Amino acid sequence: MKQFFKFFFASMLGFIIGTVVLFFLFIFILSASVSSMSKTDVKISENTVLHIKLDEALRERSSNNPFEDFNFSNFESNHQPGLNDILKNISKASKDENIKGIYMDVPMVRGGIASVEEIRNALIEFRKSGKFIYAFADNYSQGGYYLATAADKIYLNPQGQVLLNGMATELMFFKGSLEKLEVEPQVIRHGKFKSAIEPFILDKMSDENRTQIAAFVDPIWKHMTDEICKARKISPEALKGMADSLSVRTAEDALRYKLVDKLAYYDEFTTALNAKAGLKDDDDLKLISLSKYKKVPEKREKGSTLAKDKIALIYAVGSIGDGEGSEEEIGSDKLAAAIREARKDKKVKAIVMRVNSPGGDALASEEIWREVVLARKAKPFIVSMGDLAASGGYYISCAADQIVAQPNTLTGSIGVFGLLFNAEKMFKNKLGITIDTYKTNPYTDMGTATRGLTSSEYAILQSEVDRIYNVFTSRVAEGRKMKQAMVDSIGQGRVWSGVNAIQLGLVDTLGGIQTAINIAAKKAGLTDYRITQLPEQKDPVETLLSDISTQAKVSIMQEETGDQYKYIASLKQILKLKGVQALSPYYVRFD
Repeated sequence: MKQFFKFFFASMLGFIIGTVVLFFLFIFILSASVSSMSKTDVKISENTVLHIKLDEALRERSSNNPFEDFNFSNFESNHQPGLNDILKNISKASKDENIKGIYMDVPMVRGGIASVEEIRNALIEFRKSGKFIYAFADNYSQGGYYLATAADKIYLNPQGQVLLNGMATELMFFKGSLEKLEVEPQVIRHGKFKSAIEPFILDKMSDENRTQIAAFVDPIWKHMTDEICKARKISPEALKGMADSLSVRTAEDALRYKLVDKLAYYDEFTTALNAKAGLKDDDDLKLISLSKYKKVPEKREKGSTLAKDKIALIYAVGSIGDGEGSEEEIGSDKLAAAIREARKDKKVKAIVMRVNSPGGDALASEEIWREVVLARKAKPFIVSMGDLAASGGYYISCAADQIVAQPNTLTGSIGVFGLLFNAEKMFKNKLGITIDTYKTNPYTDMGTATRGLTSSEYAILQSEVDRIYNVFTSRVAEGRKMKQAMVDSIGQGRVWSGVNAIQLGLVDTLGGIQTAINIAAKKAGLTDYRITQLPEQKDPVETLLSDISTQAKVSIMQEETGDQYKYIASLKQILKLKGVQALSPYYVRFD
């Protein structure tokens, strides 16, 4: 028996050591592969067409994980680049003599409406180079069609459709579920429009919430339809009639109403694309994807050298919390450190912070705001707002020299709230559990889920929420050079579109990331500079290993719930809130 255990444990030890060695060998090979892939340049021939296919959720910044959507048959990643690289490569293609034009493959777009606007504006700018843009789809969603209207010609499958039916905001309310569970939401807020807590206390929108939704949805829809009318030479009245009556039901309808230029099957479209690219009918169509074109080196003028001066582009993406955060969440420690790094770097002459955030923890927002104030004193500091820069997202933006937003950016939401749940009745009546407490001081267990707040505890928390709201509005007043009473009047948690915000003085200029960079360069007196992106992304191998379990869980959840995953993600975000929050519940996107 002793001999058996001796051999058994020796075998186990050998197995463990072998597994560890193989693991580190795998990591070494993976690192080498990642390094070699990242350094491999791609060359393209003349008469090539850039194929833009936006079939994944748009993100602000390209992932640093080269194995996302990795194709092991040809050892290439087919992952869609982030907005930063999409814009960069559209601009690069406009100057590339080998790129003849762009093929827009956008039946639908999964992304925020302001991000779609940035891509559309980049495509319109691309056309100024004299090169063509052709769009084709079997069907166009409303977002896909909006993007396609930047093209010279829009093609549609003869049996396809163009969706054009307006915009809607759909909110999910949990009051009934909480009542069935006998869980009482306890809300402390400042701002009658602060609607992030409404799903827990109401079963439909409040009048104030409906008013503010109309105030930002209507201008966004008007901007979108105005741009479509301008591109397609259609009157606003005609377009409104199409959406009101849903009269565009077939491909023939879309052609008759001038929404598309031609009905064609894919083979007919590619023949037209070949001819436009200067190829013969029997030549193979030369397409290059965005992910591949990203690896094509940009040509430099002879004698040019790498610019010494830099503009720091700092990404603030996701809900705001403390700590390090992640690629999809803002950690106050990490973002504050990035701003501090840019401020202290003598080669960085100006800072642009890209904000795409619904807000979050009020204290974490204050910590980031402080670093923005210090950086602004040292060098020009410009904020570029993406799809959403509301509540805490506006808090961290308001101290900038200038704020740039898209017409359809959601911003404002200057308000704060606290949300606690009292589950005492659920424990007792549903589970048969009672709780008894001994405490040394009256407020030791304040905020626990096992009992409700007393009137004095409510008063204490309300005074804290009011104090933080006062600080928030004073920060905005100081940064925007407004009276605090004025900030309060347009605050109260109310959300505004970029168009509204510029009229109210919350935003300075309409535009995208490049607009903000141009302003920063001008303020810093720069003509020759390069962009450095912060915070630095993790090493690709580290990112891969840390993301495997998270991506697997999210993918399974998304597959099981489909389009309803957005509600689950929103609920998860709210349920993990701690402390007083400066958070907006809205996110306008195309699906």
